[in-house]
Amino acid sequence: MSEVVLNIEGVDPLDLYGENNAKLNILKKAYQQVQITSRGSTIRLKGDKKHIEAVKGKIDIMVRMAKDKPGFTTHDVEELLMDGNSMEDKIEHHASGSVIVYGKNGVPIKAKTKNQKLLVECSAQNDIVFAIGPAGTGKTYTAMALAIRALKSKLVKKIILTRPAIEAGEHLGFLPGDMKDKVDPYLRPLYDALDDMLPAEKLNFFITNRVIEVAPLAFMRGRTLDHAFIILDEAQNCTTTQLKMFLTRIGPSAKAIITGDLSQIDLPGHQKSGLRKALEILAPIDGIGQLYLSSEDVVRHRLVKEIIKSYDLADEADQAEKVRLRELKEAERANIDESKDQAPI
Repeated sequence: MSEVVLNIEGVDPLDLYGENNAKLNILKKAYQQVQITSRGSTIRLKGDKKHIEAVKGKIDIMVRMAKDKPGFTTHDVEELLMDGNSMEDKIEHHASGSVIVYGKNGVPIKAKTKNQKLLVECSAQNDIVFAIGPAGTGKTYTAMALAIRALKSKLVKKIILTRPAIEAGEHLGFLPGDMKDKVDPYLRPLYDALDDMLPAEKLNFFITNRVIEVAPLAFMRGRTLDHAFIILDEAQNCTTTQLKMFLTRIGPSAKAIITGDLSQIDLPGHQKSGLRKALEILAPIDGIGQLYLSSEDVVRHRLVKEIIKSYDLADEADQAEKVRLRELKEAERANIDESKDQAPI
């Protein structure tokens, strides 16, 4: 059994360990093969040399994150332990990852995963970007941060946020109130992201003066969207006609990010999503980028990654079963035809 003593420097032990050692306890639970004890700025590790090295690597990253990331939380520790990236990649990402924009109270908003960082780069290189991935991967949040940055830098004059008003598997029925009251429930996720990035007074000012517009996709028809950063959210719920309408509204001095999740299509059964077709036919066009995020980019609760993976595996199994049944029917049909051919006349 090996033993290693680490001396923590440049960071408050309370920030590193968490209140009542909450952060350190997460590490202990993940590495039960190693005895981890802390006293002040000293951490003692006992166990197999290989496992000690793994724990030491995670602690090194935690120290760097505690130094560089305001509001370092237990969620960050859980995310770190779920992340498959190497220690070097994780340290480099948190050390060199540039701030997209500063949100409320000066909190820096950064790309938290490799693919979110690629989304930032893809948007810089293309005027139209498709960001595709499951729920919780931060595609809309990252796109919103890019839009706020463009507005603050005066690269655009306004931000337009839109999504199709489709109910997610539920029928909400009659909604009372004026038009804004009726459509706001569909747009609530966009408002939630804005609330994180702008003080309430400034956000209300921008919305009142139409510097920031939040509206259903149907309201885009007939307009030319120029000098704007446009985000189309939940694009998997657009028909081909709707998506074509939106894309042809984009003006010469505009940027757009289209987000979607092809595994969560809420359109009625007789309607097909236009997102998959758009991804196929627009891929060769220079200036239109495509970025795919996965369950590894999930930044919500650590269990969300596992939920998405489980559903993906179930979908793959269902698809394999459909293929098997189709092949079985084709084989039966071929046997029937062969029997008919061999029957005596």
